[in-house]
Amino acid sequence: MTVDTKPVWGLSAAHLVTDLYSPVLPAILPLLIAEQGYSFFLAGLIVTVYNLTSSFVQPLVGWVFDTRGFAVHVGTSVAISAIFISIVGLLDNYFLVLASVAVAALGHAFFHPSALGTVSRLASDSIRGRITSYFVIGGNLGYAIGPICAGVAVGLMGLPGLVVLAVPGLVMAVVLRRILPAPDRAAVPKMPAPAAKPSYRAIVLLIAASGLRAWAIFGSVAFLPTILTMRGIDLVTANILVSGMLIAGVVGQVVGGVLSDRYGRKEFTIIGLVTAIPPFVIFLTTGGILSLAALMVFGFILWSTFAVTVAMAHEIAPGNVGLVSGLMLGLAVGVGGMGVSVTGWIADMTTLTLGLATIPLAIVLAVPLFLLVPYPWKSLVRGRLPSRG
Repeated sequence: MTVDTKPVWGLSAAHLVTDLYSPVLPAILPLLIAEQGYSFFLAGLIVTVYNLTSSFVQPLVGWVFDTRGFAVHVGTSVAISAIFISIVGLLDNYFLVLASVAVAALGHAFFHPSALGTVSRLASDSIRGRITSYFVIGGNLGYAIGPICAGVAVGLMGLPGLVVLAVPGLVMAVVLRRILPAPDRAAVPKMPAPAAKPSYRAIVLLIAASGLRAWAIFGSVAFLPTILTMRGIDLVTANILVSGMLIAGVVGQVVGGVLSDRYGRKEFTIIGLVTAIPPFVIFLTTGGILSLAALMVFGFILWSTFAVTVAMAHEIAPGNVGLVSGLMLGLAVGVGGMGVSVTGWIADMTTLTLGLATIPLAIVLAVPLFLLVPYPWKSLVRGRLPSRG
């Protein structure tokens, strides 16, 4: 089947700009602590407010999109994120900072369910993995370059220089306003009505497993710069290496989407998770070029399963793509992010290397949950449609 991918790539570009702002707050926390005098708790609470607001609002936004056909224009949501993250550096009142961060998180939450729901309705099951990966990689790239952009801005001009980051978001918002019509669900190709209600057991298992995978993803991103600097690598190089791992994950997303269309989503997810464990163990237990090469392989493999499982969720609940998009990109990611604190707690009690051992453990725990998801094996069992039971 031939599908016009231009709208998907347009939404992917918007996704890149939107997610560029997500990692900005962690990147500037050291300056907020040093210049504003915030404690570690108050500084961490800023990131927590952003993550929790975005994570728990996204499913609600998705439900409204599914049931009412209502969505905030993606240009507006991008502008909200850009403006309210970028003014944080100008605020010296802590409660105003929290309020600004919460509003920015709303912009982030407004974007994902409706945009990904639109992408889902543009794809058939035979190419859903590939088309979904096109959208998701935009966010991956934004997440990878966001800390670099923030670092350059505040490095040159201090915290007030953060306002410069509003420019790409506002430019993208204007472009999107011009090229995309106002949200109109009736104008979007609809998925066929499901023959029965979606399997709530399947959705719960998928969200739980995805949360564990998110723990592995964000736990590694959070603590890799620290362990790399402990190995004698300077902080700038360490952050570049982490960005390199994330970019390897972008390539993995596309490869994973294409392979899952051909060989099966469940098969690819299980194989991908299992094969992601050895390279991370090699990274932890070796040094030098071998360790860094293993890190890149780990990023490629683990991230390659992300868009695949989003496509699975859309096929399990074709009548609720907005809601399941909000659950997969919001709730599951938010819950997984909470696991990062467990990694940090174990590292405080023992060593950072032992703390990072929770990363492969989270992946191991995710595998049986993905196995239990009532979704058909394509390569092993004939049949393409997901189970509704």
